[in-house]
Amino acid sequence: MAEIEIGMGKSGRRAYGFDDIAIVPSRRTRDPEDVDISWKIDAYQFDLPLMASAMDGVVSPATAIEVGRLGGVGVLNLEGLWCRYEDADAVLAEIADLPVEKATRRMQELYQEPLKLELVTQRIAEINAAGVVSCASVTPQRTEALLPAILEGGLDMLVIQGTVVSAEHVSSTVEPLNLKTFIRKLDMPVIVGGCATYRAALHLMRTGAAGILVGVGPGHACTTRGVLGLGVPQATAIADVRAARMRHLDETGVYCQVIADGGMATGGDISKAIVCGADAVMIGSPLAAAAEAPGRGHHWGMATFHPTLPRGARVTTAVRGTLEEVLLGPANENDGKLNLFGGLRTSMATCGYLNIKEFQKAEVMVAPALQTEGKSLQKAQGVGMGH
Repeated sequence: MAEIEIGMGKSGRRAYGFDDIAIVPSRRTRDPEDVDISWKIDAYQFDLPLMASAMDGVVSPATAIEVGRLGGVGVLNLEGLWCRYEDADAVLAEIADLPVEKATRRMQELYQEPLKLELVTQRIAEINAAGVVSCASVTPQRTEALLPAILEGGLDMLVIQGTVVSAEHVSSTVEPLNLKTFIRKLDMPVIVGGCATYRAALHLMRTGAAGILVGVGPGHACTTRGVLGLGVPQATAIADVRAARMRHLDETGVYCQVIADGGMATGGDISKAIVCGADAVMIGSPLAAAAEAPGRGHHWGMATFHPTLPRGARVTTAVRGTLEEVLLGPANENDGKLNLFGGLRTSMATCGYLNIKEFQKAEVMVAPALQTEGKSLQKAQGVGMGH
């Protein structure tokens, strides 16, 4: 791809986010009822191509169970409040009541409470007891230390997650986690991320990961792009990782799942993520707007409470409906933020595609006028696509 000159000494590629592209309808249409949006990773089959983000304001053991019942999988943050406090709900209530100017500092204090291995095991067991797939997230730094408690709880799927995770972490002070060795000694599938480039994704795929999370800084509560100045817009990042998946498949015969992580607020965003190459999506902010969400109308990222360099904000999200209404409808608003996967199903049907793999072949266009063309009244009145 041609590069654009930034200055005489620096050039760079043009990158695109979801708002910059449009899915092009094809010559065929289908009935939405005939469309299959199911997703499979390793031995696990899901009715929805959905992972609920491992954020304390989004996923509790109870909401992980409900997401599982609805057809997706909830990812519990094993380094979050649920594994630091026996009564995490009381702590979440305090966070919800904090004034804006005190939220980050007080959250830093609350997250200083040590992790309790017995709670790690207990929370996983609670999810397993409900008969849904259990999935949980850890950072690379704490993976080895938490592994015995994870195994004791009987976790089904593990996510190793950070702002950026690489297969070649270098440290002069500690022995880094060897992802290839670690993943291959486990019986459970491991998903790793985030990443945002072809080369980083390819190296992560070669570790034996079952899936790769794509996204550096696109989350609605994340401030990484401002604090660190790094990131790649999601449409381009997913398309680049898609190319890495094809090379990895050619090399090994193994298909690695690509999971778009962050930056999606509507069914249209999810549809674009799939067309760009994602097999599934990880979303947080839309689920934080559910009545059952533990954040009580608030949402914050996994680095919001970092003790020395917070990279997230506690943001307020209006409660829009139940988890079922957010994911599967019915929708009583017209902005695409309810019935997210009904939106995906209808988008696929309108374009004539039968399943996720087929939909990835849909045509896209660069369309900077997509969000504004003909929408002047909506914008002026703050309704529909105008808010």
